[in-house]
Amino acid sequence: MALPLRQALSALAMRIDHIGSTSVPGLPAKDIIDVQVTVAVLDGLTISDALAPLGYMIHNGIAGDHIPPDWDPSPEQWRKLYFYAPSHQRATHLHVRQAGRANQLYPILFRDYLRVTPAASRAYAQVKQALATLHPDDVAAYYDVKDPVCDIIMAGATRWAADTQYAPGPSDL
Repeated sequence: MALPLRQALSALAMRIDHIGSTSVPGLPAKDIIDVQVTVAVLDGLTISDALAPLGYMIHNGIAGDHIPPDWDPSPEQWRKLYFYAPSHQRATHLHVRQAGRANQLYPILFRDYLRVTPAASRAYAQVKQALATLHPDDVAAYYDVKDPVCDIIMAGATRWAADTQYAPGPSDL
């Protein structure tokens, strides 16, 4: 999946990363892959044109991310492009974010922190399982709880990043 993205996007893609729950070993997850493509400039037309031959379709209704409390609320920090994968491919949510923006670092730091902090990963797994049980058909309720829980985890991740001089590793592809 990442190699065709790399080929289609060529120099547009600075990084391609597996993010989300499926990127954390042992974490319960829906059978949907989340991929983040990092670009220098969030140019919707250029990126859409590059992804069209692969069958990716932009979802115009999703243009930004949740803003955590006490983070920079500037809209440009949370803007993204969101694409659906073609139907013949494993279910994939493709998030395209601009390098250096808050929403570009958030999912990579979140993933890396959960990978090295088993207690946080296990607690997050419990929350996700409870939410899936309590709100199986209510996506809004699921995210109304999940987003603040992720923000709490990010408070620990941000502290961990400062304490360890964390820097994201190389791109997954």
